[in-house]
Amino acid sequence: MILNNGTLVAVTDGEILRLFHNKGHEPHIELIEVEDPILEMARAGSGGRHRSSTANPDESRLREDDFAGSVATYLNDQSHQDYCKHVLIIADPRTLGELRRHYQPSLSAKLVGEIAKDFVKHSVMSIKGAIEIA
Repeated sequence: MILNNGTLVAVTDGEILRLFHNKGHEPHIELIEVEDPILEMARAGSGGRHRSSTANPDESRLREDDFAGSVATYLNDQSHQDYCKHVLIIADPRTLGELRRHYQPSLSAKLVGEIAKDFVKHSVMSIKGAIEIA
């Protein structure tokens, strides 16, 4: 995959969000990690309507869904900014599915791709390699 200069790359799972900007010029990728965003945690996950312990006993899954909803809200907000023209999302398949439930049209329009793999704890070089072969 070739990324445009300035593409926002979000690498996430159910607990961590890492953000990068591509500063390389096509076809080169140079990922620069940006500071951690401030996420507004909310009960945004799909499990939100099943909060009883008998309906959904896995509290960690609910927290992961809520985190994914918060990440989607942050990315939706970023997609409204003029400086954010392209977005690439890398997330494990389950988190990616939850993120998709929360995409707004402005984010969908700027989405250049999704990679369904868990790279949140990998090095920048590994993330770059995953983007290049995608």
